[in-house]
Amino acid sequence: MRALKKFFGAIGDYFVNTDKILWFLVISCTVYSTLLLSSVERAGGSFVKTQIAAAVIGILIAIVISVIDYEYIARYWWALVIISFGLFMAVFLFGITVSGTDDTAWIRLPGGLTFQPSELIKIFFIVTFAKHLDVLKSKDKLKTFLGVVSLLAHVGIPVLIIHIQGDDGSALIFFFIMLIMCVVAGVQARYFVILGATLAVALPLLWNFFLNDEHRNRILALFDLDSNALTSYGYQQYQSKVSIASGELTGYGLGKGYRTGVGFVPEQENDFIFSVAGEELGFIGTMLILTLLLLLIAKVFFVGIDARDNLGSFIAFGMFGLLASQTIINIGMVVGLLPVIGITLPFFSAGGTSSMCLYFGIGLVQSVYLHKHNNEVIKLSYTRAERIKI
Repeated sequence: MRALKKFFGAIGDYFVNTDKILWFLVISCTVYSTLLLSSVERAGGSFVKTQIAAAVIGILIAIVISVIDYEYIARYWWALVIISFGLFMAVFLFGITVSGTDDTAWIRLPGGLTFQPSELIKIFFIVTFAKHLDVLKSKDKLKTFLGVVSLLAHVGIPVLIIHIQGDDGSALIFFFIMLIMCVVAGVQARYFVILGATLAVALPLLWNFFLNDEHRNRILALFDLDSNALTSYGYQQYQSKVSIASGELTGYGLGKGYRTGVGFVPEQENDFIFSVAGEELGFIGTMLILTLLLLLIAKVFFVGIDARDNLGSFIAFGMFGLLASQTIINIGMVVGLLPVIGITLPFFSAGGTSSMCLYFGIGLVQSVYLHKHNNEVIKLSYTRAERIKI
């Protein structure tokens, strides 16, 4: 009885000290997502159960992550690197291409489930890159040429591997996470200028040798509104814009959108979930999505600002970079301002791997928050971590 009382007391203490607004925002996004996916299921497929299961597992693991001091987690950066390379190798050996994609970036699990390792590796990368920045900053090597080159190598290796696997959308997110974290860490502006100039000069090479025909056609489709947009690579974006426009202010009502019901927009449950909200809930529904994500991104930003040290700040801003870049790119894709590159809308798009791993990242942000404001939680996390020998 006494042990049970302590257990529930510990749970109560956790929820008193945790960032309740952050939890509210991510859970609200998941609830909204399941409502939209329940409507998408009219066109075929089963997405709601997977989304709910991924959210439940993600929340439970995120809670465990949050009570462990992020500094302790970062000590084992080398283990995260080893696991990441193991996952990369598993994709090369056992990778599959799932329906609706053109890249080999998934692994088939028992029971017919699939897992996309790059989603988990994004979270590992945030921790390892934050640790890298923290070490360089503490040794006053962040402004040196070799220090910056080591950072580029740190991001360049996973980006190259993911590009070889064909998942250039994820590779781009890694790049943006790196940029945000480097800016926050204080990498000098001249290095960003050099990087930008190098990319500009290399643009013809990137176009001809880095991008494949599929990628180039998707970019060209943005400017070909007469034929390509209606028949080929721009078809998905064209149908998405029609769905969003048809919803006008309030939409047709949840579960009542004709275009959603017959699946006019390919992959509407995944990268193009925003179009479902546009048709069925109108401008109000899309603005609710943007408001929730904007508040979530801002909350993570301020956790990074208030972190107790550089390492915690870098981790939070890494998650900020992930959420912000995926949101901007996904919305840009859906409304036809950016090419389609397979970027999901955080916490809204269907996909167990994406949703679950995003919750892991939220767990890290909660760890930064908890261990800033509650010293008792820090002591508790170290004790538990040592006990289970993480």
